[in-house]
Amino acid sequence: MTYVVHRNGRAASAEELGPFAFAGYAHFTAMQVRGGQVRGLDLHLERLRSASVELFGQALPDDRVRACLRAALQAGPADLSLTATVYSPAGEFTVAGKDVEPELLVRTGPAASGPRGPLALAAVEHERFLPAVKHVGEGAKTYFLRQAVLQGYDDAAFVDRRGRLSEGSIWNLAFWDGAAVIWPDAEMLGGTTMAMVRRQLDRLGVPQRVEQVTLADLPALAGAVVMNSWTPGVAVHRIGSVALPDAPSFVQLLHRAYQAEPLTAP
Repeated sequence: MTYVVHRNGRAASAEELGPFAFAGYAHFTAMQVRGGQVRGLDLHLERLRSASVELFGQALPDDRVRACLRAALQAGPADLSLTATVYSPAGEFTVAGKDVEPELLVRTGPAASGPRGPLALAAVEHERFLPAVKHVGEGAKTYFLRQAVLQGYDDAAFVDRRGRLSEGSIWNLAFWDGAAVIWPDAEMLGGTTMAMVRRQLDRLGVPQRVEQVTLADLPALAGAVVMNSWTPGVAVHRIGSVALPDAPSFVQLLHRAYQAEPLTAP
């Protein structure tokens, strides 16, 4: 199988990629491609647009981004993982003018579906810089993941200074009270899978609400999951020292909502 790294829609050379091995000012979106199509394409494009405006003051046109995605997909198998990263050719530690347009790196790799679960998450006090942007160079996430595994957990869940659960290292969190889906009220990255699931749950008529969730609130809940571009739901059976019940119907519901999201070709 052929996987690629493209820069602005064509194969990238080692010379072109060299500077990015030492840089950390960029943002990205990650998606799973099935049959040459993706779910939530509009959400991925909006993520790239808004983050580019935040970091660079301008964004690439959607049609150019889609053309770059198509070029990468045409070079590989029908099912794969894809990461699209936007950066400034001016480099890091510089202030680029409006005449310096962002550029796009696209990388493909084997298709993924996430861990089986259930997972145990260490509760870690941490707040991400620019939490609404999916930016690169987040050493803290890998550090806390590694520390969690050393302590016998599978991964980490973040708790902010107010004691609110926000997100995981590379995950969004979702909770279940037995009848409604609860999304954490905290500063965090709104995931594309999370957004897909939320709009499909609305169409299915499933109650949802956003509210603060603390470790002290967990014993009253009926289940929890993590989700990201790999999967709409992996069960979580413990956060910190608090055990959570199995909720197979909750996990099944999230997967059903995700499957209802249509596939679209870039």
